[in-house]
Amino acid sequence: MTDASALPGQPRGVVGSGPATARAVNVLAPNASAMTLDGTNTWILAEPDSDLAVVIDPGPLDEGHLRAVVDTAEKAGRRIALTLLTHGHADHAEGAGRFAELTGTRVRALDPALRLGDEGLAAGDVITTGGLELRVVPTPGHTSDSLSFHLPADRAVLTGDTVLGRGTTMVAHPDGRLGDYLDSLRRLRSLTVDDGVHTVLPGHGPVLEDAQGAVEFYLAHRAHRLAQVETAVENGHRGAADVVAHVYADVDRSLWPAAELSVRAQLEYLGEHGLI
Repeated sequence: MTDASALPGQPRGVVGSGPATARAVNVLAPNASAMTLDGTNTWILAEPDSDLAVVIDPGPLDEGHLRAVVDTAEKAGRRIALTLLTHGHADHAEGAGRFAELTGTRVRALDPALRLGDEGLAAGDVITTGGLELRVVPTPGHTSDSLSFHLPADRAVLTGDTVLGRGTTMVAHPDGRLGDYLDSLRRLRSLTVDDGVHTVLPGHGPVLEDAQGAVEFYLAHRAHRLAQVETAVENGHRGAADVVAHVYADVDRSLWPAAELSVRAQLEYLGEHGLI
């Protein structure tokens, strides 16, 4: 049994619905799987004395979950005023349209196809709702439209699938690109060093108390996997599936399809940099 305090990012442990910081409450979606871990974390954010709330990632199209998010906000005396998306994968965004109907909110996202309303999201945007301040941080790589949200008042960052509360994420090739992902991790590391961010509120898994440790682990893990893939190719393992079988032999086979997407991104990266 591993001591949780020794794990990268110091995860809090059991994942569940409830308060995570002074301004963030999680409502856990009932869509647990090998890919979604305990399920999707839908975040309700609000200033402690405000009657307005922002929701990040309504999650899957599950009526019970969507209504639970609304009920959680209303029981705290708050009205949901805005919906934001970290990216367009169904486990985060599929329920956004129905959620907008339930709440009468706009849906803001980087991808125009996901928006409901005129306003999108872009790097450097600052969102202020009910006194809450959120800063938009572009973090492409997992997908091309991936965003994170910096919550300065709680010294926290909401990372979607860019950094998970447990394990590591995939680079969803061909939409996701490894070079972009590495740049995004460095951008998040800068938030921990320059802006005092210490808490990760992820899209899946437990809250992380050591944001810098988590990001440093992700960067080291990516460098290690990249070296493994490069060595595998040098040893004659050419196709992505063959590389996965060699490099990810210790990983649950149910995760190999996702691993293959990451390997394709790694092979592309190595080729672009003349390393294979």
